[in-house]
Amino acid sequence: MKHGKQYRNALAKYDITKKYEIAEACKLVKDLHYVKFDETVELSVSLKLEKNQTVRDTLVFPHQFTGEKKVLVFCKEDRVQEALDAGATYAGSTEYIDKVKGGWTEFDVAVATPDMMKDVGRLGMVLGRRGLMPNPKTGTVTADIAGAVAELKKGRTEFRADKGGVVHIPVGKVSMSENDTAENVKAFLAELARKKPVDAKAGFVRSVSLSSTMGPGVWIDYKEEA
Repeated sequence: MKHGKQYRNALAKYDITKKYEIAEACKLVKDLHYVKFDETVELSVSLKLEKNQTVRDTLVFPHQFTGEKKVLVFCKEDRVQEALDAGATYAGSTEYIDKVKGGWTEFDVAVATPDMMKDVGRLGMVLGRRGLMPNPKTGTVTADIAGAVAELKKGRTEFRADKGGVVHIPVGKVSMSENDTAENVKAFLAELARKKPVDAKAGFVRSVSLSSTMGPGVWIDYKEEA
């Protein structure tokens, strides 16, 4: 891939082979910013996963940087008002299932009560492809509607390893202070360590890098705890 002059100029400003401490890497990504819009800062973590292993969960960052999410709750009629009072943008059963079947996805995240999953599960062709299918592992299939919606409104973010064993997750914006971004990075790496498969082998974390949307990547010096 051929990069433009500004990208190449950014590469010339630092040692692309060096691994930096988290705080230093966050400052560097901010300093390398060269476009006019407020870029997202993304962390990429390459993991050593066996065929039967996966990593998937959610977390709420200490410093928020995303806009308020539109939450859809699939629930029975007697819990619709509860969901709306908790902050859900939309709530209902059959009417929203029919809308989604028709291709409607004007929401950022979906929550479902357990008694709705038989019907919601049939929406896999629409929700699954967009990563919107409620899942117990991410706390989006739950009887605790208020708790789930509150967490999502606070910015709960899902993360999962892709087929190559790499987790990509936004951790901030270039406009944020490097200290806030660094705290978000540390919070995620701590959460990732807690989700390490019990049978994972040594060297679970292969590499960690940080970059802005358009900028080059900066390697992070991450020491995995035994």
